[in-house]
This record gives sequence, structure tokens and C-alpha cells, in this order.
Amino acid sequence: MLIAIDGPAASGKGTLARKLAARYGLRHLDTGLTYRGVAKALLDAGLPLDDESVAEETAHGLDLGGLDRAVLSAHGIGEAASKIAVMPAVRQALVDKQRAFAVTPPGAVLDGRDIGTVVCPDADVKLYVIATAEVRAARRWREIEAGGGTADYAGILADIQRRDARDTERAASPLKPAQDAHLLDTSEMDIETAFRAASAIIDAKRIERNAN
Repeated sequence: MLIAIDGPAASGKGTLARKLAARYGLRHLDTGLTYRGVAKALLDAGLPLDDESVAEETAHGLDLGGLDRAVLSAHGIGEAASKIAVMPAVRQALVDKQRAFAVTPPGAVLDGRDIGTVVCPDADVKLYVIATAEVRAARRWREIEAGGGTADYAGILADIQRRDARDTERAASPLKPAQDAHLLDTSEMDIETAFRAASAIIDAKRIERNAN
């Protein structure tokens, strides 16, 4: 089984994807980390972030098994990733890797911005997870505060709104729901409620597929 989960930043799709992968015995890949992995490799090697050929070569050599979420979540790496993520050659190299991951048995849950539309358009189930920008900013703020950090809600909200604009307006693989995606608005849901809703969609699809 292949499950594609798309949505904007802080919509809860990553947490949901990990829980679904655990429930159904599937492998999980946060595709956003692949871009961050390339960015970190470039930064660590002191290589430029504006050279597409260098970034592409780095993308081809990326080990998807070595992506450390804790390390790659750093703000500076995210900013660097946003610069290379618009490069067509880098996107193609990483999409090829993501597709290879997706088709490896026993199946996978991939989350990102263009899984259902570009990476895995033939996925068995496609979910598009959304929440209002204000709710997402509040979630991110609480996450940072709970981790012992300090954060500015207004600054987080502005950053999320900028990322939304950048993701939806970019020419290459813009963020948008696939035509056959199930919309899951988590604005008023906690993660367990969203998990149950997503599981119901997936279970219904499995029953339908087995019946055929």
C-alpha cells in the first residue's frame, strides 16, 4: 500500500504520517527532509547554495536512511533548503529517490508538498491535510515553548504565511491537492481525532480494493 499525504507547513501531516505508517506496517518518508538533507550536506561542505549542478550532484548522493529529523529541523537548514528546492534538477533527482523508496515493499507513507500530484500520482490513498494559518502558528509556538525555547507567535504566523505563498505559487510542483485527494481539515482536531479520520479513509479504501 502507498499512502500520499500533502499539506502546508505545520498542518500536522508529518505526525499523522508517522502514526499511519506504524499502524499499517509501512515505511515512512518525510520528503521535506530530503531537501533539508541536501542543504545540510552543502552547508557542511562549504559549497554554494546557488549552483544547481553542485546541488544536483549532492542530491544524487543523498542517503535517505541517514536523515536525522532533530538535526535537520534547524531553522538555518530550512532556509537553505528553500533555496535549492526551487531547482528543477535537484527536484528531479530527489523525486527519483522518493519514488524508489515508495515502491519498496511492503509499501510506504510519504508526506510532503507534491506527493499526490507529482511524486506518487498513483498512490492508493491521497490525503490533503490543512489547517488555518493561525492554528498552525499556534501549534508551532506551543511546540517550541514546550521544548524549552522561546518564540514569537506573530513572527511564526508571518513565516508560515510566507511559506504558504512560496509553496503554492512556485512554478515547479506547487502545493495543491490532487483531484482525487481526501481533504482533512485539522483546524479543530487533535492528532488522535485526525488519526482516526485518516484511518477510516484508508480502511474504506482497503475494503474497496479487496472487494475488487
